[in-house]
Amino acid sequence: MTFQLPAFQPPDFDQPPLNTAPPATLVAVANDGVAPHGYHATSNHPEYIRLDNGSWLMAKESRMDGVLVLSDSSVDVKEPRNLRRGELVVVGRSENGEEGILVHVDGFTPPTDKSNEKFSFRTRDTRESPFSRSYDELYDLLRFEKEHGYIVWVLGPAAVFDRDSRASMQGLIEHGFCHALLAGNALATHDIEAALFGTGLGQDIYTQTLHAHGHYHHLDAINQVRQVGSICKALNSLSVRDGIMYACENKKIPYVLAGSIRDDGPLPGVVADAYEAQKAMRNHARKATTVISVATQLHSIATGNMTPSYTVTDAGQIRPVYFYIVDMTEFSADKLANRGSIQATSILTNAQDFIVNLWNNLSS
Repeated sequence: MTFQLPAFQPPDFDQPPLNTAPPATLVAVANDGVAPHGYHATSNHPEYIRLDNGSWLMAKESRMDGVLVLSDSSVDVKEPRNLRRGELVVVGRSENGEEGILVHVDGFTPPTDKSNEKFSFRTRDTRESPFSRSYDELYDLLRFEKEHGYIVWVLGPAAVFDRDSRASMQGLIEHGFCHALLAGNALATHDIEAALFGTGLGQDIYTQTLHAHGHYHHLDAINQVRQVGSICKALNSLSVRDGIMYACENKKIPYVLAGSIRDDGPLPGVVADAYEAQKAMRNHARKATTVISVATQLHSIATGNMTPSYTVTDAGQIRPVYFYIVDMTEFSADKLANRGSIQATSILTNAQDFIVNLWNNLSS
């Protein structure tokens, strides 16, 4: 099956009420980092503003909870804390053109269900839902994205607590199915622990048996990396030749390790400043065409908040950004949707099984 991107359906600006909409109101920023009163907060959907000449202009990049800034006939989306005095910010709280602002939610809407039933069962994905179609669609999507897109993985440490999933994720990275990795200190720490000791938090990553003094292993791993000064240097000096961090370094895949209040160590390279970490993650989220977030609720929500539902290619094509959240419970998927990422597709399964399944199909 050959994957095809859905065509974008732009708004019809020649029809009412859009053809009679007023131009958007712009207010200059008075103080750095403070949005004007009545500012318009962005969604992750395509958003347009009407200019004084009657034309409509779309923001080429977006994210949730930003503001629209007009400069040199382009619309940029900025976090309010990054605003600078004098910048022109769009104000208005309506979204259907009444104030020259349009939030377009139907650009990639699939054909509607032809059923006229007013009541039906199983309208939401749960742990008992079948995900065969979701997997098949993801296989096709990733084969396409390998050559034409930018695949961002968001991983929790569960990915390295099993020998097979760790090896499978390494394979996915080495064979071009990952263009950037977003994670925390724990993912990298336990991946290196697995390389040095064969354990994850002291437990054998194959047999799941506990090692004597195994609770020292992740601390020893951090200590050894800190001794040489970087993950890259440690992989070389410790002769590590397997794992996720090895694959990223070996294939020059960029990664962002965002720090947490609960981190041990942390490893060198972990970004301890939350806003600097967000900025580094945003650099990849804004380029993403597919995001796969596995077993990490907080990183999933954070990435979802900064990832638009669309992107504009170098050729000017408006295409969707696909977002998958993989977890064992509905809670994480619902939490992400409740934070605004309603376009996210959930696959409710064990993280290790998901990664192994993906690799077994994409490697064949």
